[in-house]
Amino acid sequence: MNLSNEQSAAFLAHGGFTPGAVAVLLIGVVFAVLLVWGVWAMRTAYVGWAEHRLSQRQLLGVAIRFAAMYGLLTYFLLS
Repeated sequence: MNLSNEQSAAFLAHGGFTPGAVAVLLIGVVFAVLLVWGVWAMRTAYVGWAEHRLSQRQLLGVAIRFAAMYGLLTYFLLS
């Protein structure tokens, strides 16, 4: 949905920033949360693997799921 010129001017006048800046901020927050979650998931899986509670296949599964999620979000949010 595109804003009209009047709507964009009103948003800028009342908020002090453009709608595009808000979109960039929100996308940045989504990727930051995803990366923090990914580091936590990979670290937890690695500790489980190092303590022989997870197999190497399960560790690889966690890594592949994270990479797939990151790739899909990149495609949907940045294209």
